[in-house]
Amino acid sequence: MSVPAIEAIGFQPSVIPTMSTDGSSVVGTGSAKSVSGSGFSDLLTDGLDRLEQVQDKADSLAVKAATGDLDDIHDYTIAATEASVTTQLTVAVRNRALEAFNEIMRMPIG
Repeated sequence: MSVPAIEAIGFQPSVIPTMSTDGSSVVGTGSAKSVSGSGFSDLLTDGLDRLEQVQDKADSLAVKAATGDLDDIHDYTIAATEASVTTQLTVAVRNRALEAFNEIMRMPIG
């Protein structure tokens, strides 16, 4: 009986690019993806894809458990808990992003 590995849902950037003092160029060895501005959208897309994969795995194990084809019920329990925690994290990140957006929109111009 083997225990399935739990994958990390975060990311570890290797280098965080910084602006030079005059604001004209990026200093460091960041990838072109992080410099071009598409890195954030890629992270969001990747996170949502991972969420979908985790939920699909939990759903397929639920079907196996209901039909009696699942050997170890703890596999489903782990997958369902992982899907729940991942969903909660995604909702929390979304809520924080909306709060930040609303705060920016309330800032006075001028």
